[in-house]
Amino acid sequence: MVGIALIVSSGTESALAGNYRSATGVYYASLAGLEEARGRLLPKNPNYFSKTPPANFLPPTGTQWDIGYVRYILNPGPGDPNDTRTIYPDTEYDTEFGAGKLGAANQLITQSVWNVAPLNGLPVPGPLYKWVRINSISEVSLQLQVAPFDGHAADPTKPIYYDGTRLTIDPTNAREVLEITSLAVVPNGSQNPSQKLVQYLIAPVPLNLSFPAALTLDGNSPQFTASPSPSFWVDGTDHGAIGTCNPTAAPVAAVGYTSGSLSNFVQPSNALGIAIGPRPSDDLRNHYTPFTAPNPDIVSVTLSPNLQTVAGLNALVQTIQQNADVVVNGNATQASMPAAMSATNPMTIVINGDLTFSSWRSTGYGLLLVTGEFTYDPDASWDGIILVIGEGLMYSNRGAYTNTQIQGAVFLARTLDAFGNPLPPNSAPIFTPPAGSTMTSGFDFGGTPNSLTNSIYYSNCWIQAAMPSAGYQVLSFHEISSNP
Repeated sequence: MVGIALIVSSGTESALAGNYRSATGVYYASLAGLEEARGRLLPKNPNYFSKTPPANFLPPTGTQWDIGYVRYILNPGPGDPNDTRTIYPDTEYDTEFGAGKLGAANQLITQSVWNVAPLNGLPVPGPLYKWVRINSISEVSLQLQVAPFDGHAADPTKPIYYDGTRLTIDPTNAREVLEITSLAVVPNGSQNPSQKLVQYLIAPVPLNLSFPAALTLDGNSPQFTASPSPSFWVDGTDHGAIGTCNPTAAPVAAVGYTSGSLSNFVQPSNALGIAIGPRPSDDLRNHYTPFTAPNPDIVSVTLSPNLQTVAGLNALVQTIQQNADVVVNGNATQASMPAAMSATNPMTIVINGDLTFSSWRSTGYGLLLVTGEFTYDPDASWDGIILVIGEGLMYSNRGAYTNTQIQGAVFLARTLDAFGNPLPPNSAPIFTPPAGSTMTSGFDFGGTPNSLTNSIYYSNCWIQAAMPSAGYQVLSFHEISSNP
């Protein structure tokens, strides 16, 4: 009896160990599917969805993942059909969204990185998940009333957003939440293989970067030289639609500074408010709108704490560099601008040096970060964000021959002393140009009185479209019960 008991106990222990090994393996296989999908949502990933077929796997830039857009990653193993869903169907979607919703959804498929011959150059097979699904969510799918209860049933059509602290249906200053679901199946030596269905809720992690003005001068002793051209404007009223985003944001200041006073600025009229030229029309103060203060609208603004110190600004620069599409180490020209950049594919470009645009006569799209001096040719346009952090100097010395504009926001901060050495981390940035610099102020647009329209327009839509993500934060993770 003792011998029989030992044999039974040994068999039970072996079975338990085998089951545990199988359960652990299928868990990590399904988790690998979640992480592949989350990773491929990042533009810097070499297997970013927009870089792999089908090209339209992701919604167009500036639009959201509408309810009913369903994207699959398929990863068939040996002996599996190309579409693994035929033998491992996705029944969870209809459970969450309602019967028949998956059949009516806009479905698109791409292949796993592990299913591309010759296994991405690796000598071993990949994880044994079968499919991954990416989609937006609603109150119905979450079975959660996200909006304040108003007596109405959960809304099945409005996507859910995350504002950094809570879920919301208001997209203002919030990012859309995506759901990633992964199914893995692993043989365990029996007729019933181990199966696991797991799920993430994720949301992009935005940069802690906001713009209280169309042109922001961050630091002590800011210097600003207004253009003498009657065709130069700085407007803090929201402009520019892109995709489904329309210009409905509240206006901001035209030019904002964090310290000092208007005595530091070469204004569009002299300090007494007398017109520059002999005619009243030569008074250019009304070219700085929307007049949140008496014109010109050049006012003191308050920035978020991370933008008030050299350490915070350096951390922002480092984060942008880590998530950039293009990084150029050294001085650059318009030839360094990527050809793939477009209105539907805004990119993050970092120039670790001086940047000079000369007779470019093209438009850039996305976030441009320059750590040296930025000599801007007004013949060029930019839709998105321009950050000049480091040298903090932006200069233009010629008039535009075409109607050009910067649409989005411009932000300048000098984090170096007069000799090019970093300022103390806890100090505020400065704006005094270094000794020997050809520039006399942090922002100096000379132009000519006869130049065509050359303007800086605030655009919340283009800011959002150009804002890179520092990754996708996991808001929740759970396992879903499924039949083996």
